[in-house]
Amino acid sequence: MQELTISKIHLYKLFIPLKEPFIISLGPLYNAESVVVCMETNAGITGWGECSPFMSINGESADTGLVIGHYFEKALLGRDPLAIEERIADMDRIIYGNRSIKSAFDMALYDIAAKHAEQPLYRFLGGKKDKEITTDYTVSVGTPEKMAADALKIKEQGFPVIKVKIGKGGAADVERIRAIRAAVGDAIPLRVDANQGWAVDEAIETLKALEPFNIQHCEEPVPRWEFMELPKIKKASPVTMMADESCCDQHDVKRLIALGACDRINIKLGKSGGIYNALQMIRLAEAANMEIQIGAFLESRLAMTAFAHLALCSPNIVYFDFDTALMFSEDPVEGGILYKEKGVIEVPEIPGIGATIKMNYL
Repeated sequence: MQELTISKIHLYKLFIPLKEPFIISLGPLYNAESVVVCMETNAGITGWGECSPFMSINGESADTGLVIGHYFEKALLGRDPLAIEERIADMDRIIYGNRSIKSAFDMALYDIAAKHAEQPLYRFLGGKKDKEITTDYTVSVGTPEKMAADALKIKEQGFPVIKVKIGKGGAADVERIRAIRAAVGDAIPLRVDANQGWAVDEAIETLKALEPFNIQHCEEPVPRWEFMELPKIKKASPVTMMADESCCDQHDVKRLIALGACDRINIKLGKSGGIYNALQMIRLAEAANMEIQIGAFLESRLAMTAFAHLALCSPNIVYFDFDTALMFSEDPVEGGILYKEKGVIEVPEIPGIGATIKMNYL
């Protein structure tokens, strides 16, 4: 039998305007910019991957991803795509960090491996369809009135959970949540994301003030470098704490667990460097009996489909944040997950990830 090797790698920049600005404490976003990796093999199996670099979080852009991607291209051509651990090591030897673009290559490798095994990605990863995946939908940070109106629209569209971006002044954030609760009622769960926007004492004061509003959890209350303060915040907070920007890879998970810094973690492939590292993060969380959310940056339904496959790989993954592809003004993806009513996501059953980018977008 012919040995499987990587024969060609194509790198593309994908640019899709958003329907409206997506505003978080770190600033506004107007467009989704991704790097798409198309990895061909000598056996005719093609793998697809995508990343959406977030400059203020992972220090990368689509442009830097293209540059670094060409280094990876030279190193991986002619190599075995099924030896995923070795290919990850190849990339790590070339350059430190740059996890976003690494995640796109990692995704393409897993797409090839699952197709070679003739299995949907979730099954190749040892997962099973034993739960329903339902995404939240996010309210951008703004005035209390605008946020309340946006939250009400999300509720009326049938989404089961509303995620709220805050972190722009603790006292003002409390008024934002107060207005949203008044608009949507008490039944629908709210989860909040401060995106590192508060100081330590401000975080504690704000989280205490949010107690009456039945908050499901709060993501990343303080700057990521203040991770040593997270145990103090967690102990004082009546709101369950989820680590995000301070939780990038398996080494971060070990540190956070050892510190007792959070109740839950948010895994994003653009932070972890891909599926290979994310699986290690999941195993650590399982051992600590810690709940997990799988999240996203501004990827299209291509990467979002890979995230959904990953979400089927552990009983500890119980929260899903897959809404950003719905914010695109156009959908560049062929195949992939389907967004059904009430935020339900249907994962494809065909081999591999089950999604590609339409060629006219590349």
